[in-house]
Amino acid sequence: MSKTTDMIDELTREPKIAYFSMEIGVHNDIPTYSGGLGVLAGDTIRSGADLKLPMVAVTLMARKGYFTQDIDATGRQVEHPSQWNPADYMQLLPWKVAVMIEGREVAVQAWMYTVQSLTGGSIPVFFLDTDFPENSQVDREITSSLYGGDKSYRLKQEVVLGLGGVRMLHELGFEIKKFHMNEGHASFLTLELLNRFKRPIEDVWDEKLVWDRKSVRDLCVFTTHTPVEAGHDKFPYDMVGRIMGEIIPIPVLKDLAGNDLLNMTLLALNLSRYINGVAKKHGEVSKSMFPGYEIHAITNGVHSFTWTCDSFKRLYDEFLPGWANEPELFVRVGRIPDDRTWEAHLEAKRQLFLHVKEQTGVEMSPDILTIGFARRATAYKRADLLFRDLDRFERIGSGKIQLVYAGKAHPQDEPGKQLIQNIIRYGERLRDKIKIVYLKNYNMQTALKIVAGVDIWLNTPLRPLEASGTSGMKATHNGVMNFSVLDGWWIEGHIEGYTGWAIGAPPHELTPGADADARDVEDLYHKLEHTIIPTFYGDRRTWIRMMQNAIGKNAYYFNSHRMMRRYVTEAYIR
Repeated sequence: MSKTTDMIDELTREPKIAYFSMEIGVHNDIPTYSGGLGVLAGDTIRSGADLKLPMVAVTLMARKGYFTQDIDATGRQVEHPSQWNPADYMQLLPWKVAVMIEGREVAVQAWMYTVQSLTGGSIPVFFLDTDFPENSQVDREITSSLYGGDKSYRLKQEVVLGLGGVRMLHELGFEIKKFHMNEGHASFLTLELLNRFKRPIEDVWDEKLVWDRKSVRDLCVFTTHTPVEAGHDKFPYDMVGRIMGEIIPIPVLKDLAGNDLLNMTLLALNLSRYINGVAKKHGEVSKSMFPGYEIHAITNGVHSFTWTCDSFKRLYDEFLPGWANEPELFVRVGRIPDDRTWEAHLEAKRQLFLHVKEQTGVEMSPDILTIGFARRATAYKRADLLFRDLDRFERIGSGKIQLVYAGKAHPQDEPGKQLIQNIIRYGERLRDKIKIVYLKNYNMQTALKIVAGVDIWLNTPLRPLEASGTSGMKATHNGVMNFSVLDGWWIEGHIEGYTGWAIGAPPHELTPGADADARDVEDLYHKLEHTIIPTFYGDRRTWIRMMQNAIGKNAYYFNSHRMMRRYVTEAYIR
């Protein structure tokens, strides 16, 4: 206990930025992330440690993980709990706090995982957990499954994260100078802060003024991540009252979070001094969704060292020493010989194909143009756009391309599951002409293999629903060009025929027309047939030059070191 106390005393010696996220991907085998949001949070913490920023992170334990994905003989996704033991990776702290849920006092403890950097920086991540003997069985399950259960289950989780998280930091003795909410899931932390700043004011009839909103706003930073309506949590007030009780008077809460439903995004917007979207375009879309709020934009980035494969790490170490902590050195990529760039790429490709053969039995050729598509399986990402005209696609790609797919559908997302099944069926139909594999149980480790080992990274979201998209940034760190709809980060990273290729309409069209699918498919097929395939097979020098452009123009900027420096200067020290 004394060693633990000394450790916490050392951590609490200086004020900190507290980064709250429902999910954080700190390690491939710690399944407390579902996709882009959690992996971005992990990259945020890794860069924070590299840059020696005074930060702590707060998230939820997910003892059953998100889920382990299997795919049955019909191509149907099957979900299983992820089996893991927190004690194998992190330390359970003895301090406890409590939150009230359905009138019961629920005990919350924290597991601590430390993200260590080779620079000497480190950031503790506190995983909040309720699975302890003093809690009832129903309350022990609150921190079991990431994004599992119904609305009431989600509300309970967000109570633990927001209220429990602030209380835990206070119990541990941290002085927090900013609370950064990574998406609206953590918005209840503002209610805990309101109560801490509550002060009676004599002779004032309007009770809203009793809560010092300005002081709370001065402490809070909010990053919104999605233009998809389903991504903004909303709860009926009768459910809120039943589960949470009255944290603050309901009229005050409605004034902050919406009259009809408690909107977690609205709550964060009203109680944050600095608000941002995660790409320039997403900032504009967010302003149109939430008019009247000053919403900035800090484009996402990825952690360069984490998302660079071994063969390119060795290459960068030789020609760009210091790149891992100074990614702007990628601008000097021209000093790397063409043949060395291609050799590093072929090694990454071989590593991917070994994994493909182990998992699927399919043998792929490194000589064939390989397209990758790996991300959450949901309808708006249009994973099947490539197959809209199957005969034309077969004619274009027969013997010339092969495809690697991966991605999980949320257990309750039936259209997403159908997408996976459809892609697998297309693969069976085209088996003799175009090899198509779907890798199951997509995770951080598999993601790195795919983003590094394909030749082209395909992204086909329905505009403007891609807030940022970070998988394409990971691809660029490995010299892989993007072939993508102009949405999210790609609007900023795209130079046609130089860093990659665009699909479909220009980005100034805020809302695509009814013909969006047809226009995008036509452009996709045309560029694949007349530009991409001929360049890959007929002009290797131009292809390698474009690989270097992806590194020197995209990876040098779209990294989480640049992103965190902007958060520090624009959000944290205001």
